[in-house]
Amino acid sequence: MDATTRFFEEIDRRGYEPRLAKTAGTMRVDLQEGPHTTHWFLRIEHGQIAVTRENQEADTVIGTSPGLFEDIAAGREHGIAAILRGDMTVSGDARLLVQVERIFPGDPDARGPRRKFEREVR
Repeated sequence: MDATTRFFEEIDRRGYEPRLAKTAGTMRVDLQEGPHTTHWFLRIEHGQIAVTRENQEADTVIGTSPGLFEDIAAGREHGIAAILRGDMTVSGDARLLVQVERIFPGDPDARGPRRKFEREVR
């Protein structure tokens, strides 16, 4: 199973994400490869998350390649950086993307304060 499918299935399996307790809205991720587009749809209601493969209207729509999203879902790439580089598009409520971005895995090799703290605790 690829990292993208694992990421969305894990979110759906958990059903509740405390980091999104103050978040409500819908987000659709469109993974475009040639003429084929794969959709992932997230409905978020104050931390409760449901994931489907529907292609329906959403408050926020993200568009990118399956390969780039695979890297984001695996923690090898950062979504906001991809948007700033122009490798990923966002339409609608960009604030929702910023909130949802919290649940994506971080780079395991990052040297920021969080990683330093985790190493010191071990």
